[in-house]
Amino acid sequence: MKTYAYVLTLGMLIAPTGVAMAQGRPLSTAMTCAQAAGLVNARGAVVMSTGPYTYDRYVQHRGFCTPTETTKPDFVPTRDNPTCFIGYRCIEITRGGRRP
Repeated sequence: MKTYAYVLTLGMLIAPTGVAMAQGRPLSTAMTCAQAAGLVNARGAVVMSTGPYTYDRYVQHRGFCTPTETTKPDFVPTRDNPTCFIGYRCIEITRGGRRP
C-alpha cells in the first residue's frame, strides 16, 4: 500500500509539469488587437508567436527588461489589425553605436 501511495503522490507532482510544458505560445494572428494587448497588460511580459516561425517577448513597460535594456514600441499582426500596438520589446541600450 505504501508503494501505491508513493507512486500516486509522485504522479500528482509530475502531472502539472507535463501540462505546462505542453502549452504553446499565444499566436497574435488568432487574437484581436484588444485581446493581444490585453494579454501583455495582464501578464506584464509575454512570449508571443506572430507567425509559424516567428516569436518575440513583449512587455508592458521597462520594468520587465534588464537594467541594460530599454523599450521600443512594437506592432504585431492580429486577426483584425495588421499593425497592432501591443506593447514594447526590450532592446539593449547602445552607447555611441556600441553595446555596453
